[in-house]
Amino acid sequence: MRIISKAAINEFCKTHKDALESLLHWHGVTKRAAWRHLADVRADFSHADAVDAFTVFNISGNKYRLVSVIKYRWQIVYIRHILTHAEYDKGKWKL
Repeated sequence: MRIISKAAINEFCKTHKDALESLLHWHGVTKRAAWRHLADVRADFSHADAVDAFTVFNISGNKYRLVSVIKYRWQIVYIRHILTHAEYDKGKWKL
């Protein structure tokens, strides 16, 4: 998968340094993946959820959430948001 963009990970980790290892793990697994549908994603990340048009990943034991849009046909993952669990629960990211 092609990930757009790793800069979001770097930016988030400036203020949430404890997320770096988990996000780099997510990035490495995702980059090597060839997902065709959500079941493939869940084979790698069992707690991935489809929420509307987004795929949401739990990061750092569910402390953070990575919200993405996956274009399976083109093998692209767009990172839309990386949020704390509290920010995610507010739901503003859906707008």
